[in-house]
Amino acid sequence: MVQFRILSGKKAGDLQVVRHFPFRIGRAAGDDLCLDDAGVWDSHLTLELQKETGFTLETTADAFVAVNDQPQTSARLRNGDIISFGSAKIQFWLAAPRQRGLRFREAFVWAILVAVTAAQCGLIYRLLR
Repeated sequence: MVQFRILSGKKAGDLQVVRHFPFRIGRAAGDDLCLDDAGVWDSHLTLELQKETGFTLETTADAFVAVNDQPQTSARLRNGDIISFGSAKIQFWLAAPRQRGLRFREAFVWAILVAVTAAQCGLIYRLLR
């Protein structure tokens, strides 16, 4: 999963988790991340996931976007990149993965340990008789 940490603007400090692609960022009400800051256009930029290149950022025509203070119209994003557009700054971040529950596996291992111990006790009992 991917997340955006909003660094400046009206929503500074918020965290937005990206669950689907393409993910649109801008001022429009239909955008996935709506930022009502100065200089932010309707559907200012789009984040896409491509199998060949990874996470890519595409801007709307004539929209200004800087990735790590370098002007870009299209860029491949890496963990920790800071995206600036209008008066907004957001940080691209890979979210921590969810850990699967291990209860079933742990119960299975304990059951095997109990079975092996019981088998050994039974074997020792038969040998001592």
